[in-house]
Amino acid sequence: MPEERLLLVHAHPDDETIGTGATMAKYVAEGRGVTLVTCTAGEMGEVLVPDLEHLAAHRDDRLGEHRRGELDAAMATLGVTDHRYLGGFGTYRDSGMQWHEDGYAIPADTIHDNAFWRADLTEAADHLVQIIREVRPQVLVTYDQFGNYGHPDHIQAHRVATYAAALAAVPSYRAASIEDGGLGEPWDIAKVYWTALSESRMREGLRRLRESGDKTAFEGMDPDGPLPMTTPDSDLSAVVDGNDHVERKLGAMRAHATQITTDGPFFALSNNVGSQVWGVEFFRIAKGERGPVGDDGLETDLFAGL
Repeated sequence: MPEERLLLVHAHPDDETIGTGATMAKYVAEGRGVTLVTCTAGEMGEVLVPDLEHLAAHRDDRLGEHRRGELDAAMATLGVTDHRYLGGFGTYRDSGMQWHEDGYAIPADTIHDNAFWRADLTEAADHLVQIIREVRPQVLVTYDQFGNYGHPDHIQAHRVATYAAALAAVPSYRAASIEDGGLGEPWDIAKVYWTALSESRMREGLRRLRESGDKTAFEGMDPDGPLPMTTPDSDLSAVVDGNDHVERKLGAMRAHATQITTDGPFFALSNNVGSQVWGVEFFRIAKGERGPVGDDGLETDLFAGL
């Protein structure tokens, strides 16, 4: 087992790469342990490849299995060998979403019976408790209480990860061995972080996009207006510079071909701002003590101080 171990809890395939792909690739390259837990297979995602539109939920409903292959390819690109689905593949289904008129996500009008949004919190947390006690990570990464932009599965991932981290540390909580029906020896995660998108970086990126003449990428987002999906820089706690691994991240993004197209907004942003928009990733600390910081007042390593 590597001396330093990171556990990430994400909602759907592709979330891990967009928000934390550079960090994952960097830590793998440094010999640190990286474990990814994905809560659903992303069955309700929009299919951006015309030849694969038949996989969509309203047609053949086979997108989840296809995205499973995309996630495998993305993790191979990042070098991550330990990636799992919460409760096993297919246990929880993508809940879907719709957009509120104010620009954030809300639950869809119709939700599948085994949608992650409907999951029993203790049952779902127990699946993760077992993984936490097996992997014994010092650092956990997940979303904030709003799931960054309101998606019900992101919010649920936050709730499950937060509850599981608390339960995993309780000495008397199902501490018997797996063979005896328990969830393993207790483990207290030292540091918990929430993913974050720097407001200043996003504004800079949008300005460069608009100056280049691109008015369609991230349509409706004004570099000088409200940006609800971003985090004020004053709330940021850590930054991981993964620029040396940004090509791996971009390759992993390409692997999620049904969700991210090379002529879409993510790559438009990359083409105009350069690797800094995807090679540098930000976090907010939610548990634990901050370690040494750099000149900008941010930790440069999620394991800082441990």
